Amino acid sequence: MFDTKNESLSRLFEAILKLETKEECERFFEDICTIKELREIAQRLDVALYLSQGKNYQVISTLTGASTATISRVNKCLNYGSGGYAQMLQRLADAEDKQ
Repeated sequence: MFDTKNESLSRLFEAILKLETKEECERFFEDICTIKELREIAQRLDVALYLSQGKNYQVISTLTGASTATISRVNKCLNYGSGGYAQMLQRLADAEDKQ
């Protein structure tokens, strides 16, 4: 999906992997993204969670404020993407189960 030879993207992903705590992550993303960008990314993750729970588009739109276009895009990624959403949702669920 991404151009793996793109040095800037590679550097960004490497930087993210260097974050060690939630607080470090918050500080880094606060500096690198606008509040709007962060809210949009968080919204997409919420949409993915609700889709994985079987909620319909109307309910998801009401819960998150996401447009049907955004919900559709996330749904397409869940069903035909590289598996990133599914993997992260599973890891979040696993971490929640351990608490």
